This record gives sequence, C-alpha cells and structure tokens, in this order.
Amino acid sequence: MKTLTIASRFRGPPTSSNGGYFAGSLAVLAARTVTVRLLKPPRLDTELTVDELSDGTLRVLDGAETVGEARPAILDLEVKRPPDYLEAVEASRHYAGFRYHRFPGCFVCGTHRVRGDGMRIFAGAIAERGMVAAPWVPDASLDAGDGKVRAEFMSAALDCPGYYAVAPDDRMMLLAEFTAHADRRVHVGESCTVIGWQIASSGRKHEAGTALFDGKGDLVGRARALWIEPREAIETAQSL
Repeated sequence: MKTLTIASRFRGPPTSSNGGYFAGSLAVLAARTVTVRLLKPPRLDTELTVDELSDGTLRVLDGAETVGEARPAILDLEVKRPPDYLEAVEASRHYAGFRYHRFPGCFVCGTHRVRGDGMRIFAGAIAERGMVAAPWVPDASLDAGDGKVRAEFMSAALDCPGYYAVAPDDRMMLLAEFTAHADRRVHVGESCTVIGWQIASSGRKHEAGTALFDGKGDLVGRARALWIEPREAIETAQSL
C-alpha cells in the first residue's frame, strides 16, 4: 500500500496542500499523466493512504474519507504563444496578490514566502494578450538531485497562474480538477516563464490553461484546470 504525506511547507491555504503540488505528487506515484479530482482539502503533515484501483485510478484516503482521485489521462490543450521573459517580469509587477492575497502563505504564489522557501510565482495580467504571466527561477531547494526541478514542483508551478487568469478580482474559488503534463524538467536557476489564460466559464465553473517555458522559450509543461466558486461565497457576495 502506498502512502502520501504533504509537508506543511507545501501548503496552499494555511491547513491544506497546494492543489498543484498535491496533483503533481499523485502523478509521480502514478508515473504517468493523470487528471486529479480534489474532493476535500488534503491535510498537512498527515499520512494519507493511496489505493490503486483495477482501472489504474489512484484513490487518496484520509482515514475513511476520500480526499482525491487521480485517473489516467491524455492532456489535449492548445497553448498560447508566450511573452518573452522581460515582458513576464514586467507583468509580474502588476500581480494582484501584491494588493490583497487570500492565502499569502501559499507555497506557489504566496507573498509572505521568501526565496528558497516558496516558489514566488507572481502572475500579472497582460491584457492585450488575454493572459497572465510571471517569471520563475527555480531555487536549489527544488532540485531532484540531478540539477533539475522535481516533477511535482513542475506541476505546482502550473497551478496558481490559472487561478489569476480566471479570478482577476480575487473571488473565492476552489481547484476541483487538475491535469498537468511535463515534457521535461527545467534546470535549477533557469529563467523560466509561466503563463495562464481563461479557456471557458459557465456559472460557477471556470476552466484555465497554464503553460511553462524554459530559458530558451521552449514549451516544457502545460496544464488544464477546473476552478469552482463555492455556493456560499456567491451568496455572501450577493448579500453585501
């Protein structure tokens, strides 16, 4: 039986895992591209049980409760053309999280996380391109031991820019599904660019695409995410 424990460093909200990191950790266990469905916030510093079903699905359990599922998948995503690195640097100066951040301790995009601790991917809008973009230079703490970034961190990098692509007003949303695929891992210290864009919206559901480019501008990873606005958050906003 396999197990999975998410260390508190890799949090999104204060008491649960960053969704992209959780999804990437399951993809590593599955050793293939998977669609991860998040059913409950994965608790931190807690040993989770991972069961493999007959169809290849991985089911993650916290005691008797199902936290998430990972199903074998093929990612079909048309990726937008990226800005150059300096354009991404300029876009990041307008990162909405600098004005207000719902989860400033988030491992990927949190403004309270210092370099060497958080990933500090601050995706800001490039309105004329219909996307958000950010620079990312992976630090040594993300090294897999071969000078390249561990696969689960590639997945994590593709998470939060999608949120800022569909929620520029910082409305409350939860990551419901996430499918990421990496063609290859980037090097530690490489000047990478991450982008995110909205694919579709319908009611409370919002789809986002994200992509990661290496220092040469070559596409190395991409992801598709489904974000959902909780009903209670909409009801609260309507009552204000």
